Amino acid sequence: MTAEEAIKIVCDRFPFEGYIHPESGAHLNIAKTILRFLEPGGKILDFGSGPCDKTAVMQTLSFVCSAYDDLQDDWHKTAGNKDKILAFARDFGIDFRVGRDDHPPFENNSFDMLMMHDVLEHLHDSPRDLLNDLLEFVRPDGYLFVTVPNAVNIRKRIDVLFGRTNYPRFEVFYWYPGPWRGHVREYTKDDLAKLAKYLGLHIEEIQSCHHVLEKLPTMARPIYKAVTTVFKGWRDSWMLVARKKADWSPNKSLPHNRLKEILASGGAYQ
Repeated sequence: MTAEEAIKIVCDRFPFEGYIHPESGAHLNIAKTILRFLEPGGKILDFGSGPCDKTAVMQTLSFVCSAYDDLQDDWHKTAGNKDKILAFARDFGIDFRVGRDDHPPFENNSFDMLMMHDVLEHLHDSPRDLLNDLLEFVRPDGYLFVTVPNAVNIRKRIDVLFGRTNYPRFEVFYWYPGPWRGHVREYTKDDLAKLAKYLGLHIEEIQSCHHVLEKLPTMARPIYKAVTTVFKGWRDSWMLVARKKADWSPNKSLPHNRLKEILASGGAYQ
């Protein structure tokens, strides 16, 4: 089965019309990337899976997938949507665990890949502790696969020039119901390189990619693709694939003097 065929199957069975946009490029890019690093039958943990649309694509491609999400976005809690998500995951054979405040219930060294798609930008705190804990679940020589929005894509660069924000739209932030669940800190290529370095991982690849092409008018997409073929850092998203070394161990702290130097360099620490 091809990745395109798997995406079609998932779209046909997905319970929320208009949520998946195959033309965005995200599902196909994620599937093809995983297939470059893992053979079907590999075990994948999708952390922050949301409604399991990407998880279901990989399950359809004969991977063994587990998913973890707290399902606390506002739309998750509306009109039985949580039950629809859980039923969809169950129908595809995905081991879905609803997140709570306790430690995720998975065994150490039990997954070939940890994937997190459009998750890191939502964290209000450093990803340091979370990622170190989650990497315990990945086998030696397994992979971390992360995708994030590009903090400096071409749309944001142009908006800033005209006095508009490169953050989420202010009206969305202002009127958001309850605690903010939107983007807190988006990422650049350099951020992802440092993330892998601090986690003690070997970088397999960092690439820009197209994951929200559906937001562009159809006629504008060829022009956008042509421009971003030359200026790759202007694309809408980044992806990182990094390998957990055989001798990996978690590292959540620095020597005090080094920590002081780093924090002082940001101007917010005395």
